Amino acid sequence: MSPKPLIVVGSVNADLVLPIERLPKPGETLAAASIETVPGGKGANQAAAAARAGYPTFFVGQFGRDDPNAALLRNALLGCGVDLAHAAEVEGPCGTALILLQAGGENSIIIVGGANQAAWKLSDGVKALIAGAGAVLLQREIPEPVNVEVAKLAAAAGVPVILDAGGVEGPIDPAILPCLTLLSPNETELARLTGLPTDSEAQVQAAAEKLMSAGVKSVLVKLGADGSLLLPGPGQPPLRQAAIKAAQVVDTTGAGDCFTATYAVAVLEGKPPAEALRFASAAASICVQRKGAMPSLPARTEVDELLSKQ
Repeated sequence: MSPKPLIVVGSVNADLVLPIERLPKPGETLAAASIETVPGGKGANQAAAAARAGYPTFFVGQFGRDDPNAALLRNALLGCGVDLAHAAEVEGPCGTALILLQAGGENSIIIVGGANQAAWKLSDGVKALIAGAGAVLLQREIPEPVNVEVAKLAAAAGVPVILDAGGVEGPIDPAILPCLTLLSPNETELARLTGLPTDSEAQVQAAAEKLMSAGVKSVLVKLGADGSLLLPGPGQPPLRQAAIKAAQVVDTTGAGDCFTATYAVAVLEGKPPAEALRFASAAASICVQRKGAMPSLPARTEVDELLSKQ
């Protein structure tokens, strides 16, 4: 039997990438060496990462009708092996992100929601797809009520729900929390969501436990170069995964999306949590060594090869 698919409901953006030495100061003008349009968006990145990792993946999102970037975005996802049968088209432009890529790989991002923030209507086909999924993966670059509706549909059908906390900076709707099998923030998002400091590992764990006390079943905190910390559930000891060091960091755009998606794939494949963390860490290590969000996502063979050398 073929495995139940991963359903990614979320955003797709055209990323306008400008390489710069540093961020400009107020009133200052800096020159960028180039500008490049590459496919991105947290939802699309995660769908592409999962499909590149070899898992059957559907992307449910919205493309802007008549936007010249729509074909670029669709073709990129299809090229990664993502199924777009349930993606929609709406009036207006696609989502767009302006990415200021600084020397050393750090980035600052400005997002225009476009089609991602237009009105959503989940079709009967999408609802049936969700009910029959292996898991549903969400982020926060689409309207919060859509995430809540999807999470409730999935939870009612007994389908695991994973929410990557990246995207909008506002509080998470409390209605979604009891539906979540896993919530995955980075340390900055964790601090923002809980109002607690996250400067030390003990503080990160305490903040993650606060989310679990609100109904979330498990929490996976992405710690960048310091790796990750998983709280698998009440009464279970936390799992710590060190980052698999990259030879050089070229661009961190999409690395968190890559990590969350490949962790989801590993769990769906039946890997125990510690092994799933190592798999995701290897994928993210490859991702940061390349430019662009979606173009940097590794193939399954690359991840397996890196793990074999650890």
